[in-house]
Amino acid sequence: MADIIKLLPDHVANQIAAGEVVQRPASVVKELLENAIDAHATSIKLIVKDGGKALIQVVDNGVGMSATDARLSFERHATSKIQSAQDLFNLNTKGFRGEALASIAAIAHVDMQTRTEGTEVGTAIKIEGSKVVSQEVSVTPKGTSLSVKNLFFNIPARRNFLKSNQVELRHITDEFHRVALAHPLVEFHFYNNGNELFSLQSTNLRQRIVNILGQRTNQKLVPVTEETQMVKVSGFICKPEFAKKSRGEQFFFVNNRFIRSPYLHHAIVAAFEGLIRKETHPGYFLYLEVDPAAIDINIHPTKTEIKFDDEHSLYAILRSAVKHSLGQFNVVPALDFDHDPNLETPYDYKDKGVEQPRVMVDAAFNPFVDTPKKSGVVQGYQKQSAKGWENMYVGLESKVGKEDDFSSVSFESDTITGSIFEGQKENWETTGTTFQLRRKYIVTTIKSGMVIIDQSRAHQRVLYEKFLKNITVKEAVSQQLLFPLSLNYSKGDIGVIRDIKDSLTTVGFVFDKIEDEEIQITGVPLLVPESEVGMVIDQLISDHQQEITGDSFSQTDVLAKTLSKTLSVKTGEQLDNDSQLALVNDLFACKESRVSPFNKPIYVTLSENDIDKKFI
Repeated sequence: MADIIKLLPDHVANQIAAGEVVQRPASVVKELLENAIDAHATSIKLIVKDGGKALIQVVDNGVGMSATDARLSFERHATSKIQSAQDLFNLNTKGFRGEALASIAAIAHVDMQTRTEGTEVGTAIKIEGSKVVSQEVSVTPKGTSLSVKNLFFNIPARRNFLKSNQVELRHITDEFHRVALAHPLVEFHFYNNGNELFSLQSTNLRQRIVNILGQRTNQKLVPVTEETQMVKVSGFICKPEFAKKSRGEQFFFVNNRFIRSPYLHHAIVAAFEGLIRKETHPGYFLYLEVDPAAIDINIHPTKTEIKFDDEHSLYAILRSAVKHSLGQFNVVPALDFDHDPNLETPYDYKDKGVEQPRVMVDAAFNPFVDTPKKSGVVQGYQKQSAKGWENMYVGLESKVGKEDDFSSVSFESDTITGSIFEGQKENWETTGTTFQLRRKYIVTTIKSGMVIIDQSRAHQRVLYEKFLKNITVKEAVSQQLLFPLSLNYSKGDIGVIRDIKDSLTTVGFVFDKIEDEEIQITGVPLLVPESEVGMVIDQLISDHQQEITGDSFSQTDVLAKTLSKTLSVKTGEQLDNDSQLALVNDLFACKESRVSPFNKPIYVTLSENDIDKKFI
């Protein structure tokens, strides 16, 4: 039998390795920015074209590389960060795998220009698909400039899986934020298609957060500081009233490296327990400094997951630090035992003397006498005569004995008991009768039995089809606001709003202007209350970032789903009989009435036979 195991060629091995390192243009941005940080750069420029598909260029003023190092950096497993296996457990740098540049060069056209500080000329290298095209002497500034062009040019299948330019740019922006937030002392510039998106100067951490996420973020931040032998915690948390339904402003940094940790996130949520609603998430920007030997970074290809030696202690320290910060800065209401009681004295009583309180008692009152005495004052109030009470009912006709005495009177009760069927026995068998159960379900009858409808999901389906029709047919009606509504957002959120502006306009939103950090709305759809416009826009931004939609149909679908979920009737809301009946009729008039827009069942049916079986 012939041998079947063979060594892969270098270019094939590099392409396989690139599958782990480079998933999309944002992966290239992450690797290049981290290399620039490791090169001790104080100023970094990121230039992107067509969502990173055409060009990704990172220019830094770091230490640079010699001609030999520049050529060797594109070889597999070549790195200056580690020399032995023991170094993996004491890492103070970011890029240490030695496969980043080799993997990038295997699937793109790469141009590098670099020069060290002590030399007069630098080196220029061109690589196409792992093949070195040229290497020559070049006049270039100190530092390194690395350009990645035509990503996945030799792997068309991978290139076809990339999303639209707007979506890929959003991922690149997220990676840029993570690196920029971790290094506030480094100057960053971000350009997209010739337009400057961010210009971040060297500053402190708080100002860096505000420069990235917008001016309105400054009022949200509450500082957190805690130092123990195990970990040093610093950074900021957002006030409870600014908690969002989406996870958009949650950042953990360990030794200036961005990480994801559901376990530590749970510690933050536990510290906010009782201050935010269950379905919302607090925002935070927390920086942990730990001993590099106490963590293991090399457990995930993207290095965004870290293993700690003692997670339980870290959980307790982090939870305690956040709780202490909330109390220290008066975010949480607290009892103040040192408060001066004199401050509670009204100004009108400042110079008045103390008076003995007096109680007026009717000494002639006798509880055993049917008719109390007419004279006297009881508890300081003058008695009123009851004569002439018959005149209060002059002109009213008596309807005693008629059947419709209380036909127009309705009673509401928070507790629904078995008496709900009383008074409806004659009409209960008639199709169209409805009642609300536990302020969550609507029960109605059909010819074969009864139907129990989830009111929230039913309203979601009705609104979803209505919004979807308005978007596609473009016949939405807008209600004009008396005063323009101004809302502040970060530059990233403004970019999402610009992407979905056309769809929002077809629904009924009217935008007066959209600037870098502010939008003005002069009209909203008829179904959207003015007080909920901000919440609706926030939810739209969150859903589009999570869904990562590219084509127009997906954007339309996500927009309709978000509006229906935000504006639908919620569980716990009381509906009158007319509203219940209208909702039932609108539901069964929909094209798809069985499931909600999120593929959850809307109603269940109970036939007469099913009910009979319960009494056997």
